[in-house]
Amino acid sequence: MGKYDKLLLQILRGMSDANIEFDELCHLVESLGFDVRTSGSHHVFRKSGIPEKINLQRHGSKAKPYQVKQVRAVIQKYRLAEEE
Repeated sequence: MGKYDKLLLQILRGMSDANIEFDELCHLVESLGFDVRTSGSHHVFRKSGIPEKINLQRHGSKAKPYQVKQVRAVIQKYRLAEEE
């Protein structure tokens, strides 16, 4: 099991949203096929066929917990974990 597989499972379990590294979350979202556009501190991810956009901001070295929840909701709604 690779690094991003473990991170994906950690996010889907929802047990440690406050302990997700920002850079790792960004790389995971990109590995799921999202394109990133950076504007200042905002990292905005879009993917063709998915109307929602994912907007992430750094909180120190971690991702903000509510944004991790938003990523989890998009992954579950569009079954992105099943494409892996």
